[in-house]
Amino acid sequence: MRICRFGDDRLGVVIGDKIHDVTDVQTEVRARTPYAAKCDAVVAALPQIKDQLMEAAKKAPGVDVSSVKLLSPIARVPKAVAAPTNYQDHIIEMEAARQAGGSKHTAKIGTDGLFLKAATSIVGPSEGVPVRFPERRTDHELELVVVIGKQATNLTMDNALDCVAGYTLGLDMTIRGPEDRSFRKSPDGYAVLGPWMVTADEIPDVTDVTLELKVNGETRQKTNTAYLIYNVRRLIEFATSFYTLYPGDVIYTGTCSGVGPVKPGDVITLECPLIGRMDVPVRAHQA
Repeated sequence: MRICRFGDDRLGVVIGDKIHDVTDVQTEVRARTPYAAKCDAVVAALPQIKDQLMEAAKKAPGVDVSSVKLLSPIARVPKAVAAPTNYQDHIIEMEAARQAGGSKHTAKIGTDGLFLKAATSIVGPSEGVPVRFPERRTDHELELVVVIGKQATNLTMDNALDCVAGYTLGLDMTIRGPEDRSFRKSPDGYAVLGPWMVTADEIPDVTDVTLELKVNGETRQKTNTAYLIYNVRRLIEFATSFYTLYPGDVIYTGTCSGVGPVKPGDVITLECPLIGRMDVPVRAHQA
């Protein structure tokens, strides 16, 4: 199943190139979820409401995907966990810059650990990326993103995937500079998710997912999750050794080589045969 958010916080099921509005189900689920819950209500309830969502989708008329504004598929992300330097080719391409900048990081994920992006930095593709400092370099980073579906901590690689609700595409936008990594990666709009969440059962092998990023139609990044240093199972094991994960938490799995700068007016396109495609406009930040 493909689940999206669109328009004014509406929930949809994507079938082919049509979105079927199932917002009534979302309203019911949110109404019975405690305000203090550390989760996204829809993601937490997904195992119980999948059939209900599909039945509602069958009854709702479809509208073209291209006719709506897509939001982040997750409305309330408790935390966004991200993996640094998780593809060897990206480590190699950034080595000179890391040395020149005197980085304290080792480029070894097990040593440097994971980092967090502010939940307020998360947007959907229609909202775009507002470049905060046009005088500095802002880079795109293509990533597969894991959506957590169950509360979990201290998992092992053997049971790590049991907590996964689904997957989506992500942009980890990055301002280059000397500040802390999370600080430079957390401005508004610097964590794009979309175009929708694909439930875990639609990805038969998460170690074989092809990803591609283009800027203005030119391919800059292309990879497969087979090349991850820490695969999805290991990332979840690592993350849950430090954190309790909650439904709606997301894990950015890391980026490959080909990272490059963007400027206002550019359009970033992310594609994955198993998930879909999204176009993300780049614009100038407005105070």
